Amino acid sequence: MEYVHAFWVGGLICALVQILLDKTKLMPGRVMVLLVCTGAVLSALRLYEPLVDFAHAGASVPLVGFGHLLFQGVKEAMASDGILGVFTGGFTASAAGISAALVFGYLASLIFQPKMKE
Repeated sequence: MEYVHAFWVGGLICALVQILLDKTKLMPGRVMVLLVCTGAVLSALRLYEPLVDFAHAGASVPLVGFGHLLFQGVKEAMASDGILGVFTGGFTASAAGISAALVFGYLASLIFQPKMKE
């Protein structure tokens, strides 16, 4: 059942974002920033953690989950390092995911030989 919940929650998040992109004049970059900020705010209000517990990857993989991850990292770093945690917590919490994205993106570029658009 976990896979089913992850699928429909992640699909619902993506569908809502697609509707937002189609029905507004917001640029994709602004929508991405909005999603990350929404995840951080929902995490600060303790509304996102129950969704992550319910849907697992369906809630933690989209950009809203990235905002949640950043907030959790900042919260933990502030508890251990004080105010300095505001600056270091998000980097510490997201370093593995960002590093993996860079490494796998580079490996894909070596395999598939990307070309510039004309």
